[in-house]
Amino acid sequence: MATRHHARMAVVSLLYAFDLGNGNTAEHTDEILEEKKIRNKQKDFALDLYDGVMSNLEACDSAIISHLKDWDFKRLGSIERATLRLAAYEILFGELDSAVVINEAVEITKAFGTEQSPKFINGVLDAISKAK
Repeated sequence: MATRHHARMAVVSLLYAFDLGNGNTAEHTDEILEEKKIRNKQKDFALDLYDGVMSNLEACDSAIISHLKDWDFKRLGSIERATLRLAAYEILFGELDSAVVINEAVEITKAFGTEQSPKFINGVLDAISKAK
């Protein structure tokens, strides 16, 4: 059975695909979530997150960009950008404690990103959380 962590990982995958130029990702979310065995309440959770990020993409990107130190947003890896977008959305618009959101993002980054990614993600999200 899928957990919220699995649902978040699936959302990062959807955002990653979107970032790579697969603009029709939204048309295939049900198929992608089913393939990852994200069903029922977790599917609803994942769809709410994905739709929330996409509806607030500009605000999420703006928050991320304003806390990047010596980094160009466009130079970020797609996985890092997808993870930051999801977590920024949850910090800015969600109800979970920021520490929980940041921890989830760091764990997702450990699974998908580079060795340096978790520390980078943690720093940016911590700055967003403090500025909120």
